[in-house]
Amino acid sequence: MKFASALGALGASSVLLSGVGAVQLDISSPDNIKQVAKTLSVNLRQYYTGDRKGDTPGNLPDPYYWWECGAMFNAFIDYWYYTGDDEYNGITTQALQHQIGDNNAFMPTNQTKTLGNDDQGFWGMAAMTAAENKLPDLGDDQPSWLGLAQGVFNTQKDRWDNKTCGGGLKWQIYTFNNGYNYKNTISNGCFFNIASRLYKYLGNDTYAEWAERAWEWELAIGLMSQDYHYFDGTDDNQNCSSVNHIQWTYNAGVHMAGAAAMWNVTQNDLWRTRLKGVIDGASVFFKNNVMTEVACENNGKCDVDQRSFKAYLARWMGYTAIVAPWTRQYLDPLLQASAKAAAAQCTGGVNQTSCGLRWIDNGVNDGSFGVGEQMAAMEVIQALLYPTVSGPATQDNGGISKSDPNAGANAPQTPITFDTVTTGDKAGASILTMLVLVAIVAGAWWMVK
Repeated sequence: MKFASALGALGASSVLLSGVGAVQLDISSPDNIKQVAKTLSVNLRQYYTGDRKGDTPGNLPDPYYWWECGAMFNAFIDYWYYTGDDEYNGITTQALQHQIGDNNAFMPTNQTKTLGNDDQGFWGMAAMTAAENKLPDLGDDQPSWLGLAQGVFNTQKDRWDNKTCGGGLKWQIYTFNNGYNYKNTISNGCFFNIASRLYKYLGNDTYAEWAERAWEWELAIGLMSQDYHYFDGTDDNQNCSSVNHIQWTYNAGVHMAGAAAMWNVTQNDLWRTRLKGVIDGASVFFKNNVMTEVACENNGKCDVDQRSFKAYLARWMGYTAIVAPWTRQYLDPLLQASAKAAAAQCTGGVNQTSCGLRWIDNGVNDGSFGVGEQMAAMEVIQALLYPTVSGPATQDNGGISKSDPNAGANAPQTPITFDTVTTGDKAGASILTMLVLVAIVAGAWWMVK
């Protein structure tokens, strides 16, 4: 498909100048989009210190948690995939390799004290993206990117908990961590995402069976509604009898991509219906086609984690448009409007290229700067390039990463001894904000179904 036709009716007249800032986005020009993505990537790169002498590769400085560094390197893999610029491949490979842990499943000992299934899942999804996008494997008897994703899948399927709620993954891995009783949507969604994409890459029915199991369990327990809205989580101490109905963009995103992968392989009406349902359900996150984190943007209560969530919906919209081309008519208007709005407010900072949180403010930068905000803007803008790439590789179609179906087999599932953990070792991709849930609910009461 030609780039201009894929972008729809806006065409060559859709040139957006973002005011006084250095970012000028023309959504009809692939070269311009690449340049804007480059500009934003430079700003994002400046937040990362893990490659500095004495620092730890794969960690961001406070206040960022470990999971978000994995998510950021997924964004840099996406950046290379879409633009061809390999500037960040070196630090990406270094970071992913350093955080593998002893059992090839992204369970490093220094993260144990707060290691959640969702945290591990974000690093696993980054490895899966590396395999799909043909980032060269590490070599020298090191685990492959595909094997690392398989390692995450294998350790998580073994944690599937049938003791309460009829199944599902808990938020936390170890019993001593706060939130161990919480079965949350993002942990199960990351597992579904990885299983679906492994099925697409390898064609092994085991992955499809687990993807289907995760999907059906979320629906049965109420984490997913019949109209494809995704809620935050549920308490297994109460046998999941009630659900926290807050909705977040990233939950819609991980399920959208997983459903797209499942449709791509099966080509059946069931997954087509499900995928279309997820896209329709995600409309709650768009105002005039511009993406917004509705649960916390309007009330000013988005925490550090939540400021990055739009990055993942944007990321998986681009993936979905690639692997399920029939969705483009629904996704293009959302990606285009959101990219224009995001670029329009990337006017902050010394270089006037720092992006804020709120894209719906008609080009006004809200002064909220950070990894999440910058990554979200970069992801939604570079996703416009999806018509220019060939699509994710598979084992039978260009894939170069080696399969390791037994990866992660020896990973510990029980508490282990470790040294005192610093604040820089914290993890927690989902709702640490359960502690301030009352405030969030007050600002998002209208989202409760």
